[in-house]
Amino acid sequence: METYRIEELNFTFPLQESKTLSHINLTIQSGEFVAICGKSGSGKSTLLRQLKSILAPHGEPSGRILFCGQPLEEVDPRTQAAQIGFVLQNPDNQIVTDKVWHELAFGLENLGFDQRTIRLRVAEMASFFGIQSWFHRDVSELSGGQKQLLNLASIMAMHPAVLILDEPTSQLDPIAAAEFLAALTKINRELGTTIIMTEHRLEEVLPITDRLILMDEGAVLADAPPAQAGEALFRMQHPMSASMPSPMQIYAEVDGASASAYPVTVKEGRQWLNDFLSSRTAAPDTMAGDCPQLSSRTAAPDTAAGEPPQSSKQVAITFKDVWFKYDKHGPDVLKDLSLEIREGQFYCVVGGNGTGKTTALSLISGIRQPYRGKVLIGGKNPAKMKANELFINHLGVLPQNPQTLFVKKTVEQDLHDMLADTALSKEEKSAKVAAIVQFAELEHLLSMHPYDLSGGEQQRAALAKVLLLEPRILLLDEPTKGLDGFFKEKLAAFLKKLNDSGVTIVMISHDIEFCARHGEVCALFFDGGIIASDSAGRFFSGNSFYTTAANRMVRHVWSGGITIEDVIERCQTSS
Repeated sequence: METYRIEELNFTFPLQESKTLSHINLTIQSGEFVAICGKSGSGKSTLLRQLKSILAPHGEPSGRILFCGQPLEEVDPRTQAAQIGFVLQNPDNQIVTDKVWHELAFGLENLGFDQRTIRLRVAEMASFFGIQSWFHRDVSELSGGQKQLLNLASIMAMHPAVLILDEPTSQLDPIAAAEFLAALTKINRELGTTIIMTEHRLEEVLPITDRLILMDEGAVLADAPPAQAGEALFRMQHPMSASMPSPMQIYAEVDGASASAYPVTVKEGRQWLNDFLSSRTAAPDTMAGDCPQLSSRTAAPDTAAGEPPQSSKQVAITFKDVWFKYDKHGPDVLKDLSLEIREGQFYCVVGGNGTGKTTALSLISGIRQPYRGKVLIGGKNPAKMKANELFINHLGVLPQNPQTLFVKKTVEQDLHDMLADTALSKEEKSAKVAAIVQFAELEHLLSMHPYDLSGGEQQRAALAKVLLLEPRILLLDEPTKGLDGFFKEKLAAFLKKLNDSGVTIVMISHDIEFCARHGEVCALFFDGGIIASDSAGRFFSGNSFYTTAANRMVRHVWSGGITIEDVIERCQTSS
């Protein structure tokens, strides 16, 4: 049975000449788990929103969408609300009540179910998703992962036929994301619910999906099982191949690769690697494959755990015995935090949702002050510096929610507004804006309202605004959120260029692969403080969860393999 049939779907936003969706033809069967990927702005989110009438954006659509055999526009709003579940990217945008139990019941109340049915379904969903321990808590007390899980449970309480998700793990740490995806797998396999989701973090998503659909410039470029779709991307040398899982990328690049199918999971990657090494006569010596346990333990660090590499450069940012809490009688969010970040460092911070990472950034930018301890930028208290002194050619901040930076009606106006208070001439301002527009690939978005952009496009536009002021210290809170693999590499190259010119970069991220590949120093935030920091390679080589898929794939034979490039080089020189 078909859940959706999409026939010749086209869509154009108002005042736009080019189509956002072009000749989409898809059939999604009942019970399928379908992942949709593509570059930022390729039309993924627009396509998803066409599948539920109330969420469809304003514009000019054409073509036909059938839901369970019936034209979607003829399906009444109540049926759509109950049968088509939709989980947004930002969990805070979907929560409407103050208590967990009430959030679970809210959709059912609006659909007019009786109290007995509501109580039964709420209890059932709380048990199914393991929510019992925080059933009576305030929603404001939940972590990002818990909020997203609550959104999912609230929708599933209505027993939808299809579940649509728009990058649901983009704001979750790796462990919370894994738990959320495990819940989706359980829903799909045990309840038979059809799942359609867009996602940039494909490392954990593709192993649980039935189909991968690649979108490019509003059209469907590939539609096949994950291994076959990935193989097609590599054969086309498509930029989105950079977003494929690490085992797939490693296999595609290693000379002499001969597996019958591209490996998708770490398990499949290990099996292929073992076969590959067994065919190389020098493999046991070069890869230490004959004693994997010893191999993983003999790579002892040169410095003690928790001590990052020393630098002779001046200290750019200092935290000294910092304590902070939001309410006078509330819990401490930062606890005796001490650290030094030196000029020109690329300092990456990873850790779970709600551990205090974003709070620490707010203290650096002077938005908040600690009640005990000191925060200094170049020896000065940022909270006591004037705005011009702090932000013009000094400190740049990309917040977690890029929408907070937008104040004008178009992207172009927003970019020019950033330079309004500078002493540059009109021609100099135009030249700077043109250069940053070219870097961020915003040419076709300049006339659009910033809120009409996709998540990835908003991220690029916000970053462009921040970089216009040429900061010497750059604070980035989840800068790769919503970005495709192609633009991530472009962003990495630009950040490296800034870093090489002496710009200090402090980045909070859940993107382990990005931090491992491009960071200089990485630190783990836990319970209000930093419990470990080291060079990126040595930091990730000692972890089980906060490490890369490439490391999990090869650590049984080589503990030093952290990035995809590390493993490819090692494989190619193993004979």
